[in-house]
This record gives sequence, C-alpha cells and structure tokens, in this order.
Amino acid sequence: MSGQQQFRYTQTPSRVLHFRNLPWECGEEELIELCKPFGKVVNTKCCVGANRNQAFVEFSDQNQAISMVAYYASSSEPAQIRGKTVYIQYSNRQEIVNNKSTGDVASNVLLVTIEGVEAGDVSIDVLHLVFSAFGFVHKIATFEKASGFQALVQFSDPDTASQARTALDGRSIPRYLLAEHVGLCHLRISFSAHTDLNVRFQSHRSRDYTNPQLPVAPSAMDGGQFTIGPDGKKREPESNVLLASIENMQYAVTIEVLQTIFSSFGTVLKIAMFEKNAGLQALIQYADIATAVTAKEALEGHCIYEGGYCKLHLSYSRHTDLNVKGNTDRSRDYTLTAQSQPSLLGQQPAVSGYGSPASYMGSPYGAGVYSPYDSAPQGTVPPSLTNGHASSPMYGIPQSSPMYGVPQPAMGQASPGAHQDHLICSI
Repeated sequence: MSGQQQFRYTQTPSRVLHFRNLPWECGEEELIELCKPFGKVVNTKCCVGANRNQAFVEFSDQNQAISMVAYYASSSEPAQIRGKTVYIQYSNRQEIVNNKSTGDVASNVLLVTIEGVEAGDVSIDVLHLVFSAFGFVHKIATFEKASGFQALVQFSDPDTASQARTALDGRSIPRYLLAEHVGLCHLRISFSAHTDLNVRFQSHRSRDYTNPQLPVAPSAMDGGQFTIGPDGKKREPESNVLLASIENMQYAVTIEVLQTIFSSFGTVLKIAMFEKNAGLQALIQYADIATAVTAKEALEGHCIYEGGYCKLHLSYSRHTDLNVKGNTDRSRDYTLTAQSQPSLLGQQPAVSGYGSPASYMGSPYGAGVYSPYDSAPQGTVPPSLTNGHASSPMYGIPQSSPMYGVPQPAMGQASPGAHQDHLICSI
C-alpha cells in the first residue's frame, strides 16, 4: 500500500484520473457515484483494457482530482465499488477524448444534449414521456459532460430512433412538463455509437423499462426522488414493500404475528425480519403498491399490544421483490407454499410448562378477551390494535377475525395474564 501511495503522489497531477481493478463491466453511473463527493465529473471512459476493468474519469477542475487522490491515499478505508478495492492514480492525459461515431450513422440509441438546463431540471420521467411518443423506449441513462446535461435514449431499432431524432432535434421540451424555474431547453440530438445501454440500477439517473425487477439504487432514495403532496410536504416514493421498525419491544414479535396483522389488508407474499440499530425491523411484501399504501396508512404509529408496547413505524422500502431463500423463524415466502396464506391458528399440541397453551387457558384476561387458541364468539368484536390509547380500533380489520396468541414476556417480566392492561392484539 505504501508503494501504491508513493506512486500516486509521484505522478504529475491531472484532472483525469485512472481507475484500475474495477468490477466487471463497471458502468459510468457507479464511477460517478464514487467521484461526485470530490467534484463535478465532466467525462468518463469505461471498460478500458484487455480485462475491461479499467476506466478514466475527468473532473471539471484539477484540484478536485487532487482532492480525491489525496483522500484515498491517506484514508484507512480504500476506494471500493461493489465491495472491490479500486486503485486510483493520475492519468498522463489532461482530457478524455472519446473516438466514437460522428453521430451521422443511424443507430437505435440517441445521444441527447439538453441545452439551457442544469442536471435535475429535466427528470428522467419527462424524457421518457417525450421520446416514448415515437415508440417503446427500452432504456435511458443521463449524465453530465463538458457540453452540458446529456442523455442516452435506447429504442428497439434505428428506424424508430431516426423518427424521434427528425421530429425532436432542435425542438424544445413543452413548458408544462417542466418546473416553473426552468426556462426554455432545446434538444440537440445525434446518433450514439452504443447499441445496448448497460443499466445496472433503476434510479433518477438511469432506467431500464424492459426489466422491472432491476434493483433500485440507494441514490434513488435521495431528496430528488421525493414528490410534493397536496399539503406541500415531501412524500416518499410508494412501494409494494413496507419497512416496519418496532420500538418499545416488551414482548416478542414473531413472523407469525406480523403475517397475521399485515394480511388483514391483503395477501402478504413475503416477510423478512432482521436486527438493525439495536432494534427489530421487518420487510413485508405485498402483491401491489395500493395494498401496501392502505396497510401503511392504517397501521403507522399503532401498537401491536395495548399499553404502548411494540409500536409500529412504517415506511416504503426501495425493494420491490424480497429474496427469501428459505422459510425460517426470520423469513417466510408464502408464494412457495401450497396455500398462499396458511392457517396460523390451527389446533396446537398442549405441552405443559411456561408458554404452552395449557399454561394460559386459565389466565384472567378480562371480559371479552379469549384464549389464544379459541375464536371470539360470533358477533363479538375482539380487542383491537391500538395507537397507545385504550380501545382505539384498528382500521380495516374484520370483526369476525380471530385474535393472535398471548405475547411472550421479556426476560424478567411478569406473565401477561397478571396485568389486564397487557391486552392482546386482535386481528
């Protein structure tokens, strides 16, 4: 490492940096994400070398490149992309020259330069709306270069791309699609040498419309991805997967408890539980966004058990499809079972001892509260999930639904039956 640092410092500084030992097919977006804390990237050249694991990045100012080299030369944490250590040094060139097509040879990919705007003024959704008027848009990737804010737009074939170029080159994006502060922005369009864009993440900088299962980049959750609601406040992007954080954990919360609660609003496909920041969290996947929205609005801020215990805080996850490799006490894939929503309240074997059905059958739950293995009498409303205040109903729960079992006390806690304020969540 010391030799590597010395090599970096003995090179003549340049605003172009040379990256080595990159992951296979490392894309422009990944390089920009690594470099942007140090300055503005104006040009890149990726997949260089026999193994296609090298690249060049050009900053707008030489001091920005110096800052990046100096930081990683003195840092105990090496530069990394996808967990792989990347080596950085000055290039012997002062600018990047891409020897690509002149732009006159027809291609299915268009290079679009948007004049008169800054990055972020024109969203990727606006570009998709404009160009999809001429045919199905496969992929879009946006970036900043010395010539300004640019985008690559991929169509199915060169003919469709040619029609879009003929119609839009030199035109302006309609004002009603832009924010009020954005002025006229003209499109300058040429053909690209690319034929198939390498989009690795769905984000505000790139999009692959042919692969909806592509993972969402963490950067997609930045402030630019929020929308403004009717109340003028920021709203997070909606998703079919909810992230549940549970606070004030006085009783155990199992995967069966979560499945029973959240399935009241629709079919739960998968659940994954994990520990993070010294607390319990879970990802709950529904089949569609609408069901997740309904569940989030109904359950946010409510407690699983009365008395303010096990309070739910819900947000939308950037995930769209959980990778559950097996059914365990921490993860469950209900799509792999014979029945999508298996019964959780079937007859259980009576095993004497603490925590067994027999030990709870005689517990004094109070009026209207029943054994965890009985159903409420017909027409009886079970005790409800609360928001920390007694008898506050949980929205959308059928009155005929059986309740789940008794919460397990934390270490050193008394049995739930000993206190009537420890009521059981009903679902």
